[in-house]
Amino acid sequence: QAIACQGYGASVIVMAFDEQGQADTKERKVEICKRAYTLLTQQVGYDPQDIIFDPNIFAIATGIEEHNNYALDFFAATRQIKEACPGCLISGGVSNVSFSFRGNDPVREAMHSAFLYHAIKEGMDMGIVNAGMIAVYDEIPKELLTLVEDVLLNRRLDATERLVSFAENFKAQGKKIEEDLSWRKEPVAKRLSHALVKGIVDFIDIDVEEARLKTTRPLDVIEGPLMDGMNIVGDLFGAGKMFLPQVVKSARVMKKAVAYLLPYMEQNKDATAKNAGVILMATVKGDVHDIGKNIVGVVLACNNFKVIDLGVMVSCDKILKAAQEEKVDMIGLSGLITPSLDEMVHVAKEMQRLGFNIPLLIGGATTSPNHTAVKIADGYPAGFTVHVKDASRAVGVCRSLMDKDAKIDLITKTHTNYEQLKAEHTRRYQEKILVNIEEARKHKFIADWKTQIPTKPSFLGVKNFTDVDLKALRPYIDWSPFFIAWELKGKYPNILKDPVYGAEATRVYNDANAMLDEFIARKSLTAHASVGFFPANSIGDDIELYTDDTRLKVLGIVHTLRQQSQVRQDNAFLAQADYIAPKNSGVKDYLGAFALTTGVGLDAIVAAYEADHDDYKSIMAKAVADRLAEAFAEYLHQLVRKESWGYVPQENLTNEQLIHVEYQGIRPAPGYPACPDHTEKEFLFHMLDATRTTGITLTESYAMTPTAAVCGHYFSHPQSKYFSLGKIGRDQVEDYAKRKGMALSVIERWLGPNLGY
Repeated sequence: QAIACQGYGASVIVMAFDEQGQADTKERKVEICKRAYTLLTQQVGYDPQDIIFDPNIFAIATGIEEHNNYALDFFAATRQIKEACPGCLISGGVSNVSFSFRGNDPVREAMHSAFLYHAIKEGMDMGIVNAGMIAVYDEIPKELLTLVEDVLLNRRLDATERLVSFAENFKAQGKKIEEDLSWRKEPVAKRLSHALVKGIVDFIDIDVEEARLKTTRPLDVIEGPLMDGMNIVGDLFGAGKMFLPQVVKSARVMKKAVAYLLPYMEQNKDATAKNAGVILMATVKGDVHDIGKNIVGVVLACNNFKVIDLGVMVSCDKILKAAQEEKVDMIGLSGLITPSLDEMVHVAKEMQRLGFNIPLLIGGATTSPNHTAVKIADGYPAGFTVHVKDASRAVGVCRSLMDKDAKIDLITKTHTNYEQLKAEHTRRYQEKILVNIEEARKHKFIADWKTQIPTKPSFLGVKNFTDVDLKALRPYIDWSPFFIAWELKGKYPNILKDPVYGAEATRVYNDANAMLDEFIARKSLTAHASVGFFPANSIGDDIELYTDDTRLKVLGIVHTLRQQSQVRQDNAFLAQADYIAPKNSGVKDYLGAFALTTGVGLDAIVAAYEADHDDYKSIMAKAVADRLAEAFAEYLHQLVRKESWGYVPQENLTNEQLIHVEYQGIRPAPGYPACPDHTEKEFLFHMLDATRTTGITLTESYAMTPTAAVCGHYFSHPQSKYFSLGKIGRDQVEDYAKRKGMALSVIERWLGPNLGY
């Protein structure tokens, strides 16, 4: 490359990287630059003044001890490189040094100016920095300059903590925050209420202690001013004047207040507060997803409900035993994957068998009023079963269930609605036209394999991606689902300017990016992936994979299902196998597979936040990790299309085009609309050896853990597209069970939502 650059008469900028990676210490910076200087001057014949070294400027004040010397190492390396490599120049990305203070312009400007002041004295010639973000060194406020240079020059052990604390006095655009503390002059009850509504934790211990000293019992503080404040929060949320992220921040204040009072209540044997009702919540057996459940729990707790959260992958026996022991008023079940629907049906039937009569609440991404009415409610006639769409509805439902008159009204309306849903369901089934499977196969999608010759991947077998840089994934994030998780309605980026949701959406977006900055700086989340490409051909509705391109030995079978619902006469009945060349065509085709996660390390992060009673950051961490996983899937698929498989090497799409799937090929996941059978993950994980290489494991219901994980198959055919399988007939299900070698009853359980009989 250097020879080519010299041929164009160009100078070169050489970053301090070698075979072992990026230079972070002074010694490595100097060693690598000296080696590059020798190669360039002695072997290529470069003029030393045309060589510009970038010895890597890294972020400081990250809270990680190993980073404390990064600025000093750059200064020393600059001096030594200049001495060892006569005539060379030194450059660097100056803005990197202040990355820990992203969004805080005054502190960043001071850091840039002070850094340049010291680096230039050591021989730095040029740098990359926003010219509008450089202060005059002599005009930097004395206190700020001292704190910044303490960090730059690593002069104190507590330098980072002191600068971070001081930085709270500033905000973006260089304006100092004139914090309104007039509320601190109010009586303690009003101060507590204000702190709860605004989500301010700074003074909570002081105010709670003051309130405690004014009451007879510590519990009176909870039942008095704290609950008064939470009632205001609940009313504002119910009226749409507060949004979910704000409510979760209020819950953080409440939890910290209760944690402060708990030792005093235990001393007084006074730890039972009056509550609006007791609800037991759990993610059902085999399922590990809990963001939605946790949000509902926080919102209910904010409305004075006692929430007993059993966590994830909770068996029916454990749920019902705990419900009896705790004498709960209602049970809430949550689940994301489709097998969870069957488990909920099982729990309802067990509640009926054991004589329960308390309300059963159903929630989760795959649940619906239809499924609740048709499948769950009938199994539990002794009680009352209701679907709860989201956190904003949960409070109203639970309050109604705890009020004698409102409960009767809710039950009556729900029963009427569910009877209509069941009648409509029956009518749709009777009107649904399913062709038999043989007829559907006669009208399959047929590709022209003579003109569309499949591209052979750059490698066959499995390749692992370990410790992928989260910075590389960040540009691929689709933020719209993130706002949905927080129940803020709108698409990114327009939602940030929405007249109703914009202000809170911007706050929660900034919080997410600040957390993402922290994850990247501290490397607290790890991203791993396995990608494989295998020789493949279709045989009917199945895809045969081979151990190598001789195609003599079968590695295994990927089973696919075919549409049977007649929508329009001219529609083909699709199966994913249609996108792979038939074996009898003689065409060599290939199938890709992948499994990835960005959740390694997430459990420890969440546990730390929960130990600090910070539900907001706990939920935020999970939501950010999920977005990173989807971004990783997008990033990896692009890499596959352009390089690893390379069937569209010239592709050049924007992130918006990627989000709208404007590319060739698909990456469907087992368990989703086109291939709803979750058991297909077992072979996918086997052929990738995914658990060993990525750390992802499958539960008994084939949910992936860590939850921030994605898996699927890669198809390259230009006409391949995502589709929904819809309802299928018994004839196909029986045929599918035989092909997989599984009992019909087992297959019917996995394909329950798709059964057309």
